Amino acid sequence: MPETFHVVPVETHESIVRGAYLARGFDEAEAHHAATLATAATRHGIRTHNAIKALHLDELFGSKAGGCVPRATIKKLPSRFAATEVWDARKKLGQAVAWEAVETCMRLADTYGTGTVSIDNAFHYLWGGGYVMEAAKRGYIAYTNCTASLAEVVPFKGVFPTLGTNPHSWGFPTTQAVGFPIVIDWATSVIAMGRVQQLKREGKPLPANAAVDREGKPTTDPDKAVSLLPFGEHKGYALSLVNELTAAFIGGSLPTLRSRAPVAGEKQSCAFFFQVIHPEAISGQAFARGSSQSDNVEAVISDILGHGNEGCMLPGQLEAEFATRTTRAGGLLFSQAEVEALNEFAREAGQQPIDCAALPTV
Repeated sequence: MPETFHVVPVETHESIVRGAYLARGFDEAEAHHAATLATAATRHGIRTHNAIKALHLDELFGSKAGGCVPRATIKKLPSRFAATEVWDARKKLGQAVAWEAVETCMRLADTYGTGTVSIDNAFHYLWGGGYVMEAAKRGYIAYTNCTASLAEVVPFKGVFPTLGTNPHSWGFPTTQAVGFPIVIDWATSVIAMGRVQQLKREGKPLPANAAVDREGKPTTDPDKAVSLLPFGEHKGYALSLVNELTAAFIGGSLPTLRSRAPVAGEKQSCAFFFQVIHPEAISGQAFARGSSQSDNVEAVISDILGHGNEGCMLPGQLEAEFATRTTRAGGLLFSQAEVEALNEFAREAGQQPIDCAALPTV
């Protein structure tokens, strides 16, 4: 059956999110960056990485546990490469670091054709697709990956979780061609742990072969799920390994130690990797029939979706359609359970809880 959503004004949502972060000691800029990403995620239907997930993550592993330091200052390290920056985030709020990183990459790409920012000692940035989508909307090709806070994923043919959910996110400037940026954004597990938490809130089962219980047996019960499985077996495992190896070159910590109690002599933080490419920097200029680069992109997509494939969907299409639905509704769409979760944070911030009964529904 179709789900009923309550329409929460953007201003109300962002006020609650900012207030909750401020109440936990973060500064105005950090609270603003967190609210901006939370709104973007909800607007595009990313319910696994919305404000509820962000604030719960901070509560469990962040500012209340020492994994994230409010008001921290990023240390930008010396580099002999003009198009590359390396940062020590000093456990600053992940969303604030990530927004600055993608902006820096775009600025570098304007000068050098490409820009790269790698970040050590980070705290999870939540929805990676939001950052690359913003870059793609502004005309760039963008990529990011990060290591997750917890080792929750069992490697292919393994029995013990030694990998994070380790997402990858790509964004392509295809708005002219298809009406929205193509955004390929996924965790390397079958589902994200945020999805497990969401389905638990909604009282719904997990998909088959996505999670295992304490004995390592597959389960569809979100209450029994303790570890996740990689998607595509060896393929998802290999993509997850990309994140861990990239982080290892940056300086990241052992995945099985992240977010645990402090271990003497060990680092226990995440790492981020951002890269942005200016489309002009990779143009060979010899496009078929004398067309432009943008015409060629449109032609390639049309060819893929032709030949009887017209019903296929493009990555990012569902999110674009949800964003259109959100705009039409005049606010952000939340289930009743999600509104109740938001109200916990409203009370924490000393704000008036949302009256769910007074909200319009769609």
